[in-house]
Amino acid sequence: MKWQKRWRTLRALMWEELHHLTTIQNSDRRWHMPLAAALASGLPLIVGAYFNHLDYGLISSLGGLVFLYMPNTPMYHRMVSVMACAFGLVACYTLGLISHFFTPVMMPVLIFISILVTMVCRLYAVGPPGSLFFIMTASIGAYTPVDVMQVPLLVGLLTMGSLLACMVGFFYSIYVLRLQPPKPVNPLPPVTFDFVVFDSVVIGVFVGISLAVAQLLHLEKAYWVPVSCLAVIQGASLRAVWSKQLHRVIGTSAGLLVSWGLLLLPLDKWTISIMMMALTFVIEFTVVRHYAFAAVFITPLTILLAEAATLGHGSPSELIHARFFDTVLGCIVGLFGGICLHNQGFRDIASRQMRRLIPSRLMS
Repeated sequence: MKWQKRWRTLRALMWEELHHLTTIQNSDRRWHMPLAAALASGLPLIVGAYFNHLDYGLISSLGGLVFLYMPNTPMYHRMVSVMACAFGLVACYTLGLISHFFTPVMMPVLIFISILVTMVCRLYAVGPPGSLFFIMTASIGAYTPVDVMQVPLLVGLLTMGSLLACMVGFFYSIYVLRLQPPKPVNPLPPVTFDFVVFDSVVIGVFVGISLAVAQLLHLEKAYWVPVSCLAVIQGASLRAVWSKQLHRVIGTSAGLLVSWGLLLLPLDKWTISIMMMALTFVIEFTVVRHYAFAAVFITPLTILLAEAATLGHGSPSELIHARFFDTVLGCIVGLFGGICLHNQGFRDIASRQMRRLIPSRLMS
């Protein structure tokens, strides 16, 4: 009888997981926004391909990601928000680039960026994708092979990509605000120590731990490990953390198969640019509806975003294997971080110690 009861419990858990994996969320996101996002990140690729500098276009394309932070609010608020995020994206990329020259400080710099960006995003109620792209940009910058004299050039390229995204956002807003009224600007949430400071510090520490583990394992390009960790640990509950981890691993696994097939094609600068724009459109249309399905396309996009300039210099199979290992490693660390973050006993002890170090008047 015991084994029958255990089997029923296990079957119920499996059906619950299957329900979470197959549930499609409702969304009012129209096709206009994914198209504008594809233009914001894809136009720099087209320009780079035209001038035979796809590597420059890829860096500017990173700046185009700032378009995704545009809220559905009145024009004055959405433009200030996206320009502020553009400044933050440039700052994170610059710090990431500088940390490339001093490998021992790479982890502390990433922890600092993760904590600060998460605090700011929570303090000002920045919606999804939250701190994700700031950390991803810093991580890619930290693993970009560059010499000192190239830093101003790369920072300038990313800045121009961010400015282009702001321009695309401006014209997109003029169009879309004629179709539907904007949402009101919600007042900022009350500032609490646990939500703004404690959670941010825990998230930042585990993002740094994921990078440290990747460095200890001598992973060549470990930028995807902290990104995967952050994507998982940001869940609002332990249930959300587990679901996000499961969605990401399953979606990434399928996405790596898609990536492997794409990398076997005779890609050139034009097909890479068009393919990345198409992937961005599909991702932004589906990510609000089903994360695992979107992750199938997020994986090849991020691989192309970070590796397109060096495609053909290595085996696609080795690249796919490395990215899968990076993702699983980041998800495991993120899951442990989520367990700590949502464990009340850990929160009580760690939060009490942290409050002794940070004066309460800083939160007033």
